[in-house]
Amino acid sequence: MNTSAPPSTRPARAWSGFGSLVCGLVLTAGHLATGYLVVVAYLADPVGPWDHETVAHSDFAAGFGLALSALTALLTWVFVKAEWLRRWWYGVPALLAAVALLRLTLLAPEL
Repeated sequence: MNTSAPPSTRPARAWSGFGSLVCGLVLTAGHLATGYLVVVAYLADPVGPWDHETVAHSDFAAGFGLALSALTALLTWVFVKAEWLRRWWYGVPALLAAVALLRLTLLAPEL
């Protein structure tokens, strides 16, 4: 008895693996960009009470990182819905969003 899949479904499985690879690479690039912005936001340290520019740059980097994490979360939702990726991919944008939000609120640089 032959239990292998019919030939018509074999290409779909091959494309599924390729789709997973492409989706993973796209999300990894987005997570690296978001992580870079969040790290830059945390590295910004004002020199003194007159250094409003550094605080503004830190806020911009953290806000843009938060927006990018929302975008990668939406892309993750699309890719998981298409069954190209697994659900654990939701954790990375959630963690990056939480870290960026902390920098914007509780851990904001003080003048």
